[in-house]
Amino acid sequence: MTLDQTKMGQVVAEQMEALEADYDSGCEIGDVCTIVEVLGPHGSHVRVRGSDMRPHIMIGLLRMSEGFFVGNLSGEGSGEEA
Repeated sequence: MTLDQTKMGQVVAEQMEALEADYDSGCEIGDVCTIVEVLGPHGSHVRVRGSDMRPHIMIGLLRMSEGFFVGNLSGEGSGEEA
């Protein structure tokens, strides 16, 4: 049995469209981190994968994204989308 990849593809496509709208061709994508929740009879599992799995890179990306979301909750966000 394979998993339906529709949601993953849609989220990635939307992120790429947002990046292309906000940044010009002089920019490039650096490290990437995906966090996916898998729901099933087993309950809920979270999977994390990055383009560079070195701890200082992955933890840095996760902490930066956490700061973005916490800042938005308190009204202190940068206004940038994650």
